[in-house]
Amino acid sequence: MPHDAPGSMTPTPEDPRGLRADAPLFDAYLRALAEPRTPFIIPGHKRRPDLIGPLALGDLPLSGGVDDVKMRGGYLADAQQRAARLWRADVAHFSVGGSTHGNQALMLAVAGPGQKVVVPRTLHRSLLSGLVMSGAEPVWVLPEVDERRGLPAGVRAAQVAEALAAHPDAVAVVTGDPGYVGTIGELRETAEVAHAHGVPHLVDAAWAGHFGFHPDLPEHAIALGADAMVTSVHKTLPGYSQAALILARTERIDPARLAAAIETTLTTSPAGAIMASIDASRALLERDGEELLGQVLPLVADARRRLSRIDGAHVLDGADVDPAKIVVQLPGTGADGVAVEQDLLDEGLPLEMADRDTLVAMITLADGATELDVLVGALTRSIERRRGAPRPVVGAASWTVQPQTVVPPRQAFFAEHEAVAGNEAVGRVSAELVAPYPPGVPVLAPGERITSTALAALREARDAGTRIAYAADPSLATLRVLR
Repeated sequence: MPHDAPGSMTPTPEDPRGLRADAPLFDAYLRALAEPRTPFIIPGHKRRPDLIGPLALGDLPLSGGVDDVKMRGGYLADAQQRAARLWRADVAHFSVGGSTHGNQALMLAVAGPGQKVVVPRTLHRSLLSGLVMSGAEPVWVLPEVDERRGLPAGVRAAQVAEALAAHPDAVAVVTGDPGYVGTIGELRETAEVAHAHGVPHLVDAAWAGHFGFHPDLPEHAIALGADAMVTSVHKTLPGYSQAALILARTERIDPARLAAAIETTLTTSPAGAIMASIDASRALLERDGEELLGQVLPLVADARRRLSRIDGAHVLDGADVDPAKIVVQLPGTGADGVAVEQDLLDEGLPLEMADRDTLVAMITLADGATELDVLVGALTRSIERRRGAPRPVVGAASWTVQPQTVVPPRQAFFAEHEAVAGNEAVGRVSAELVAPYPPGVPVLAPGERITSTALAALREARDAGTRIAYAADPSLATLRVLR
């Protein structure tokens, strides 16, 4: 929709793209900010900047701030209906808990204790926590790892069909697309496989908020036949941190159960600013998304070309990779990605992910030619500075460890456990989730046997400078195991 479309408003400093007429929740938030009030309601700072500083000024609760306590304005319901229409879903829910909350809610909506769900091993830890919460049991689909890249490919429909054939009692299929490094799977074909089996296909599309809104981008999961998708509005779209969308078609998913699952796991005091940012991002994407994405995609393509000229560097590209993401692999340069990351941090250029072999830079519609030039220049200088002897490509532990499930995740989570020395944990059953972060993909999950291979891979990641997340002892000196 052009900027001067009927009903659009004149841009203001608070609303520079004139979205207020198209975004009811965002508009209500801006009105509430401007109204003089003496609130006798939470939050306790009462928007007084002399107590905790200026961050209090924009903090309005959804209920009792953006709308009244009884939610009589209906702004959230209106905004969610607009999002559902845009993504061609039957229902949409806004979340202040990120895609983590959405994934957990979907698990509660489609599966119960003892029921099986087909899940890729490249899952985010939120899906695993959803399995714990619901009591569902995973049927793992192991990723195909590209030997040349050392990175996981997207899930293939044939893998899902094989898993369903081996476990015909499975009640749902979950995939993540695109993956953390931008690789794309076979969503349309996977949905067809799941539907032929009579079960819903759910997609963790946290990194795909922009998909479907430019002809050079893949379609989004709902358009490709998925029954539900979760996407982060704060990743590739300009929402506040923690902003996310849960979208669903209701042919195979009970909307009442989904709503109950979302309410069960959502705070009763959602931040109005986060919710309003979802509505504003939706309106921006609907009106100007194709234009804005059309500006940034050629810049990413050009940056990839320039980075690929670095001797020994491999830049992910092609039809199976998100066109808006920059992923650079370093083994051929001999440079250490953690050292490169530090160089960029020193220049004020934090990266989304960096381990020894792989760098991931998030590019969004907020970036322009200047930002891409700065990134390419800094990466080029640092890689040349850190250059060493080329080394072979080695797949990260998150993509290569073979899980050995002994007991279901929920049973392991609630079982009695003890902490033992790392070497003594080999052969025991893990009581905790352990993952290099980023990407937050588990190497060990509750209920899985701790193998020497898994422990060695985690230690190697730790020693290379990668953060070990979620473990009670991130040093790995001890691990929690079932008694």
